[in-house]
Amino acid sequence: MPLPSSDVADAAGRLAARLRFRHLQLLLALEREGSLRGAAQGMNLTQPALSKALAEIESAFGVPLFERNARGLKPTPRGRVALQGAALLLAQLGQVQQELSAAAPALLLRVGAPPFVAQGYLPPLLGRLTAATPPVQVSLLEERVPMLLRALAAGEVDALVSTHPAQMPEDLGAELAFEKLFDAEFLVIAPPAHPLARSRRVDWAQLARERWVLPGRSSMLRRVLDECFLRAGVVAPAPVVESTSPVTNVELVAHGLGLGAAPGPAAQAAVAQGRVARLRVAPAMPPAPVALITRAGPRNPRVDALRAALRGSR
Repeated sequence: MPLPSSDVADAAGRLAARLRFRHLQLLLALEREGSLRGAAQGMNLTQPALSKALAEIESAFGVPLFERNARGLKPTPRGRVALQGAALLLAQLGQVQQELSAAAPALLLRVGAPPFVAQGYLPPLLGRLTAATPPVQVSLLEERVPMLLRALAAGEVDALVSTHPAQMPEDLGAELAFEKLFDAEFLVIAPPAHPLARSRRVDWAQLARERWVLPGRSSMLRRVLDECFLRAGVVAPAPVVESTSPVTNVELVAHGLGLGAAPGPAAQAAVAQGRVARLRVAPAMPPAPVALITRAGPRNPRVDALRAALRGSR
């Protein structure tokens, strides 16, 4: 059963009175080096001094954080929780320092998104954020969803605007909160002069016989495409070109390298310019839910600014 909020605050206050940020750095050094000797060298401390510091840290937490054996140190299950928290707190401290050292002090918002969301959906949102009062400085991380989730858990970003992961990384260790924002649409596109561009209906068996420009194998869009071919009972084609960038893939299709699939905004802009043609595929590609993903826990004012900008986009 969770502790009452007053008890949690009291426990946190007692822990804060005994711990220093230096202690958190020591914990991470011990995890990284795997031994007192290696961590002591890296932190410019003597081994007895580091051993004493570790005893103080474990006393403050009230539980053993590392197992000692002949091969060195290994985090206990509770130690892994403490290490994750240490990394998160140090990342937050670095963010505060970055905000304070800016030429014009501003709230620094670190957002993570997969490329198709960052390129297709975020520009209007980031425009609203950077024009806000008080000012918001945005740091954008474009990566694959598993890497984004780890960055969020480690405190390297404040929030994600991303698709739901197909499965959570086993080593994530952080509780996350999901708020659905919208469904992202995907279109199958072709060079304007392609024969299928004139067809009133194109099925997946026809598409399987064509040349394709495909997103990376580990990407969400590639998985959606593979599932579409699988449901149609045909083998997904091997790509003539494989690229992780939705914008690059649209350009490759426009230059005649093959068919492709792209997020709605990128594809529709190219269709409106006459650079690619939208294929009338049946059944259509299913949409993907995009969510605001945050760490569960105390309120983060940076995320509040992002959430307000997202509300303004609806």
